[in-house]
Amino acid sequence: MKPTYSKSSRSSAGPEETGPAPDSRTAGGDGASPLLSVRGLVKTFPGRRVLGRAAAPVRAVDGVDLELAAGETLGLVGESGCGKSTTGRMLVRLLEPTAGAVEFEGRDITHLSQRELRPVRRHLQIIFQDPHASLNPRQTVARIISEPLLVQGATVRAARDRAAELLDLVGLGSEHLDRHPYRFSGGQAQRIGIARALATGPRLIVADEPVSALDVSVQAQVVNLMERLGDELGLSFLFIAHDLSVVKRVCDRVAVMYLGRIVEIGEKRELYDRPAHPYTRALLSAVPLPDPAAERRRERILLLGDPPSPAAPPSGCGFHPRCPKAQAVCRTERPLLQVVGSGARTAACHFPETG
Repeated sequence: MKPTYSKSSRSSAGPEETGPAPDSRTAGGDGASPLLSVRGLVKTFPGRRVLGRAAAPVRAVDGVDLELAAGETLGLVGESGCGKSTTGRMLVRLLEPTAGAVEFEGRDITHLSQRELRPVRRHLQIIFQDPHASLNPRQTVARIISEPLLVQGATVRAARDRAAELLDLVGLGSEHLDRHPYRFSGGQAQRIGIARALATGPRLIVADEPVSALDVSVQAQVVNLMERLGDELGLSFLFIAHDLSVVKRVCDRVAVMYLGRIVEIGEKRELYDRPAHPYTRALLSAVPLPDPAAERRRERILLLGDPPSPAAPPSGCGFHPRCPKAQAVCRTERPLLQVVGSGARTAACHFPETG
């Protein structure tokens, strides 16, 4: 049974008006400069050697464009292996992009050295999927949360005091400061991970599937905590997730990713109510409905086959081998993102749904 998530009073940020050359970088807001701007982001991994032969390189991310406004939560969804986590890690420079540019607060951070990047990292943090795997088992909670502050030059005492404040903020207490991660449940460990991400006062947090490794009983608590912190602290989130019901609750806009590319992006309500891309429609048809009668009546869209390998992507539209609407042009021409419907979203499809 799915948990329920309470949505705070924060209003959804609508997208900017779309100009004559629309793309997936359209951010919500009032036309102000975006907090984060991504252009043509590419990540290629070398292929593994098999029997002495080098395999084909894997293009995990293939030309992603995104914009994220201050105070906005952008959801990034798609099947496993589509490049979501790789994209998130490049945004915080845990992975180096092969090509493209990442601008944060109007500054290109793509090729900054580690020394130049250090002051930027105060405002750009990440929450990992597996809380226990991301916490050093040899360190105490105080050390784990304090470390980002110590790197930035804080004193040991000031860092410990700040760690105690952050534990209170995420629903734990200062009595946990001298304990080690193995003494905490998954939900508590993720709260510690959130506290560590908040330590330096970030403006943007990449949340890489922050609740998928948790028990269902605590997922709602952690999601509601993150939403409350976003409202109170004015944070922006890139929220990477598989669970589309969670994304619908917490995100202002949603980007759908397939085979390393953005295939649809737009304001949450319109994208969920009127998906334009066949892949988005298939994803949404798999989300369980709380009404059993409605669940029995609705049509399920079953995709044939598995996603193609990013080491050998198909020509034209990457989705055409599994698409029920594919035609000859889909096999030869790669579709570009274009405005669909009222202009509040864009989709990369030769035959998008416009109703």
